Amino acid sequence: MLIDAYQPEDVFARVPELAAQIDPVLQTLDRLLEDDQLYQQVRDDLGKRYRLTLVHGRHSTPVEVILRMLLCKHLYQWSFKETEERVKDSLVLRWFCRVYFARVPDETTLLRWLRTLRPETLHGLNDRVVELAKQTKVTKGRKLRLDATCVQTEIHHPTDSGLLVDSVRVLSRVVKRAKGLVADQVSYLEQTCRSRLRAAKQTAQRLHRQLRRKGADKEAEQKKLYQKLVETAEHMVRQATRVVVALGQHSTAQAQRLRVEAEKVLPLVTQVIRQTRSRVLDGKKVPSGEKVLSLFEPQTRAIPRHKGGVLVEFGRHVMLDEVEGGIVTRYAILEHPEEHGQAIGAVEHHCALFEHPPNLVAGDRGVHSAETESRLKERGVKRVAIPVEGTRSEERKVLEHTRVFRRGYRFRAGIEGRIASLRRDYGWRKSAYHGQEGMERWLGLGIIASNLRHIAQGKGT
Repeated sequence: MLIDAYQPEDVFARVPELAAQIDPVLQTLDRLLEDDQLYQQVRDDLGKRYRLTLVHGRHSTPVEVILRMLLCKHLYQWSFKETEERVKDSLVLRWFCRVYFARVPDETTLLRWLRTLRPETLHGLNDRVVELAKQTKVTKGRKLRLDATCVQTEIHHPTDSGLLVDSVRVLSRVVKRAKGLVADQVSYLEQTCRSRLRAAKQTAQRLHRQLRRKGADKEAEQKKLYQKLVETAEHMVRQATRVVVALGQHSTAQAQRLRVEAEKVLPLVTQVIRQTRSRVLDGKKVPSGEKVLSLFEPQTRAIPRHKGGVLVEFGRHVMLDEVEGGIVTRYAILEHPEEHGQAIGAVEHHCALFEHPPNLVAGDRGVHSAETESRLKERGVKRVAIPVEGTRSEERKVLEHTRVFRRGYRFRAGIEGRIASLRRDYGWRKSAYHGQEGMERWLGLGIIASNLRHIAQGKGT
């Protein structure tokens, strides 16, 4: 039978059926993300990007498009560029991200909007996601387990010579950019704005060659080269300080931006010089908490692993709380790699979310502290499966060998799998966002994506 044309059809009407075939989780996630509280929390932050963002200017990328594209990025571990390309090419993702046939925001747009999200907002978003898990009966909050892991930062392996060369490179870049602005305020302009990067690199190369040599005078020669590298860095600090004073007399945006950049990095460079003098030239130890391991990621700490493979990782220690159902209720970046007493804060946060204490709290020896068990019992926790660290009394040994305790402690082992999943599937191996707040955003969006997928999978079963 001859026909003239197909019946007109709404292109996006049947996309949910297609989404169920490609990734069944997307269809359920779409319904979860229609929650108004999630939307409002994100909108409040995005509305503070500029003073009049809410009422003036061109129409921005819609809030729900930004939120859904960021979740897609972390759900599938795509880069910003790949997220843009994937959404452009996929009818299902255009429907899921609510872009439809509009222009897909490019990678730089997503990045700029991401920077307006505060870490506190992401913690609040995760709390709301946990409430959704409770409403959908994916979890009831009866059991709680906690553990910590190291999330690395994007830095090269820190060495004293490498940090000194980085210091000279950054300060040389600042003074060269400021040269045209401070010409009238600074005497001996060429000397003040001179780059010493080539001298620093040559000294570092000689030092690296010296490290491979053998001989009795090897150590003395190394100290001479380190001394020269330190002096080069100190010269750059003095030059940059004069430039900062001159930039303070300018009111232009470029001058103020350079001044802020220099003032941020100068204390770090001074600390690098101090710790190099102490460690290499004076032979003294520097406490781990006082070390600068990177000028670009100053929040980085040296985390001993106490396991096979790499002895030390460079990043931050992150605490993780998980309830049954695979839902992560809390994450926190620890200032120091100490887990003692974290169970108390975990239970308080759990009570605020679920309005009742967990029946069981499980953790490893690192979580234990002198008052942990008594405080948890006061909060209403029935069973505490956290082994005591150090010497145990006979009574304690008997308790830790009972069937009830061992059964509760076996529940703790499941969080190792959750950490492995976060590292493998949601980018927790290494943070790709810069700075302390950037790491908070990286961890938070990964946790939210993981929790939403578990809720969607739980509703589908």
